[in-house]
Amino acid sequence: MGSLDKKLVVITGGSRGIGPVIAEHLAERGANIVVAARSRKGLSEAASSLRKLGIKTMMIPVDLSKSYQRRRLVAAVLKTFGGIDVLINNAGLETEGAYMDLSWQEIRKTIETNLIAPMELTKLVLPSMIKRKSGHIVNMASIAAKSGSPYAAVYSGTKAGLAEWTRALRLELKDTGVKFSTIFPGYVREVGMFAKFGIKSPWIVGSCSPKQVAVAVSSAIERGWKEKIVNTPPLRYSFVINEAFPSIGDWLMKFSGLVEFQKKKVGK
Repeated sequence: MGSLDKKLVVITGGSRGIGPVIAEHLAERGANIVVAARSRKGLSEAASSLRKLGIKTMMIPVDLSKSYQRRRLVAAVLKTFGGIDVLINNAGLETEGAYMDLSWQEIRKTIETNLIAPMELTKLVLPSMIKRKSGHIVNMASIAAKSGSPYAAVYSGTKAGLAEWTRALRLELKDTGVKFSTIFPGYVREVGMFAKFGIKSPWIVGSCSPKQVAVAVSSAIERGWKEKIVNTPPLRYSFVINEAFPSIGDWLMKFSGLVEFQKKKVGK
């Protein structure tokens, strides 16, 4: 897509965590921003910060677990701005805990928010993008999509589904002019789920900063990156081992301290 200047970007999950950081970084690069999330207070704070950068902005409170609100979100943006250049499916429920301890309601809402919502929002914005032969969908996955994380099984499953769905669409729609990118952040420091627990990830697993994630998003849009792992160390070779040798991959998960780390986070 090239320059973000004057492009209209819609970002879900824009009220907390990495959402406001991504929004601000893209605004600094000239993008006009629509932030969507459940928290009116968080959205108001995010929108206020964005306006100081001199760009057009809009806040839309929405519960993405509900289909009618997803449709309302896209309709409101199209009515106000006429088109969407970039959709960033960033919102997600960070559901953690032993699988058998989670209620089916929690599991279903996580799937609805993390996977079905991006699918429907993308379905809603694609017709106009394809018609213009221009647009970009950025889906925020997780390194848990590359290597399922114990005590975050539902979260891992939704992010893995999101990543492979994105790959499939990228191939299916490669001649339409619409680009697709998937970002795989590791444990994000300072904000969100990871920061909430106040503990460090195992050194061998590493982490990343919100700014690193924001830069990866802007680079994916401007340079057309298809996928980007955002983590130090990058862990790419570990993921290859996981795919080629699952038993060794499981051993590495235990050896790295990740399993105990996850158990500690959920109080097991």
